[in-house]
Amino acid sequence: MFTGETTLRVRYAETDQMGYVYYGNYAMYFEVGRVEALRQIGFSYKEMEAAGIMMPVLEQHTRYRKPGRYDALLTIKVRIPEMPGVKIRFEYEVFDEEGQCITEGYTLLTFTRTDTHRPCRPPQDLLALLRPYFPDNEA
Repeated sequence: MFTGETTLRVRYAETDQMGYVYYGNYAMYFEVGRVEALRQIGFSYKEMEAAGIMMPVLEQHTRYRKPGRYDALLTIKVRIPEMPGVKIRFEYEVFDEEGQCITEGYTLLTFTRTDTHRPCRPPQDLLALLRPYFPDNEA
């Protein structure tokens, strides 16, 4: 299983009147987490898109346990539980500064060609970078 981690500080504009992170911002936090996790192993979303492949989100699920608050430093932990095929699942846990899990969820994305918008296999360089994290998988 692949895991990655990144941190971000909650900005004032991301909070609601109560000073809590507005719930819709967690989708953005999940995106930051997955892009940075892949960057940590040397994979670039930007280069993938320049090569003609994009990854639209098919599903998103979020469970809010506790509120995130303005100026808090959040840690976003990301897991890819299995080698991707045409689809890739990312699982997330967001922790506050005390180490408490405040939000968890997942997204399911698919690889598509930018010219046809048809599903395709993942880029071979991504598979090569992920393969060491899944030693029992032949993909």
